[in-house]
Amino acid sequence: MSGKPHEPLIKTPKQLVIVLVLSFLAPIIVIVLLAKLATSGRIYDKDSPAMSPEEVEKRIKPVAEVNLGATGPAGKVPAGKADGKKVYESTCITCHGTGVANAPKFGDRKAWAMHLMHGTEHVYENALKGKGAMPPKGGNLTLSDAEVKAAVDYMLGAVK
Repeated sequence: MSGKPHEPLIKTPKQLVIVLVLSFLAPIIVIVLLAKLATSGRIYDKDSPAMSPEEVEKRIKPVAEVNLGATGPAGKVPAGKADGKKVYESTCITCHGTGVANAPKFGDRKAWAMHLMHGTEHVYENALKGKGAMPPKGGNLTLSDAEVKAAVDYMLGAVK
């Protein structure tokens, strides 16, 4: 260690005033410059075609739209005979394809055995009315009972 005593950086009242003024001005200048940088080139013209309600809606639509699968108009599975495979692929695969929220995975005998021990009618009832995290009709309330049962039959056919 050296034998010199420590000297203060600010030695005169004039230096103290200068340091205080700069300590207040420097953050203000930095904030003003950052605000200018953040708003530069981003001033929108309200009359611009890009700001029309239709264009704004088109830009936010992918965020605001929920799509649970490839279905026909109004979320309906195409009309005709109840096709379990189509219903499964349009609605059920969302959870039963991956096992979300403990949904028995398609083709997993062990997972389905627990449900089948109560009988197929019980599985139909759970699919139609919902059970646990599964909403009634798998969340697609436009499905008919026959379509839901056909989807159940299709999924059970993969484990029997």
